[in-house]
Amino acid sequence: MSHRHLSRSVVLQTLFEWDFEGKSKKDVAHIYERVVKEFAPDSKDRPFMEKLIQNVVDKRKDLDTIIEKAAPDWPLEKISIVDRNILRIGLAELLFADRKEVPPKVAINEAIELAKSFGGETSGRFVNGVLGAVYREMGEPGKDDVPRPKKKYGNVPDSELPLEKLAGAVVYAHEKGETYLALVHDIFGHWTLTKGKVEGDESLEECLSREAEEELGIPISIKEKLGENAYSTFHPEKGKIRKHVSYFLAEAPYQELTLEKKEEKGGLDDVRWFKLADILDLNFYDDILPIVTKALQKLAQS
Repeated sequence: MSHRHLSRSVVLQTLFEWDFEGKSKKDVAHIYERVVKEFAPDSKDRPFMEKLIQNVVDKRKDLDTIIEKAAPDWPLEKISIVDRNILRIGLAELLFADRKEVPPKVAINEAIELAKSFGGETSGRFVNGVLGAVYREMGEPGKDDVPRPKKKYGNVPDSELPLEKLAGAVVYAHEKGETYLALVHDIFGHWTLTKGKVEGDESLEECLSREAEEELGIPISIKEKLGENAYSTFHPEKGKIRKHVSYFLAEAPYQELTLEKKEEKGGLDDVRWFKLADILDLNFYDDILPIVTKALQKLAQS
């Protein structure tokens, strides 16, 4: 067993006991010391273990919120104690670890290995599905660090997966000589664009107009198409699916924004107008940046 895998196993056993017995934060250190003494007394990896435990304990509420959004069919209390603490560990490393020390794909793979070692028969697939969905929502950071073959799920090529069409927009407004963008913020810490799934026989434009009205609370006027993104992801009910998002540039009146509170939307916790000068300081997903950049270029030319 590698020393890091052993370290994560110690962290998992500590968190399992802490969670199972409903202990307080101050009890974690005592549990950890006992587990280390029993399973890894000579470990030189204590700083790593202690930092990981601290991240999970301090950010448990945020981590649990993300788990609930990524696996909506599985209330947290229905997830086994082992699986939910493996998810907490995986998410803590995925979201808060130094990526030079723990690359995102390593964080996911290590969590899957923990699930296979300590969880039930389906734990590995469950952990893989939830963390994979979060990784996709993060924009798959580090996905191009090393060459990889074309991604497939089982024996099904990406092109043959069920397709879900979405429409999104860079929404702007002019006010007193300034140009503003309307952006939504998600629970993963990124500012992103309003978007939604095409329903029934809706056109992309009809979908986008409906979604903007619902999600931002304002009407929009679609100006032109900006580009497209396509990616594969995991849906808790449907399994592996393919998503295709068409993005547009859309104008709106400079009015107060109202974030939609519908539970099924999930994942969003804020909505704001930003001046163009402030956009570069925001945290965007990698695949959103080219769309936003193209929109800014067009607005500068208008």
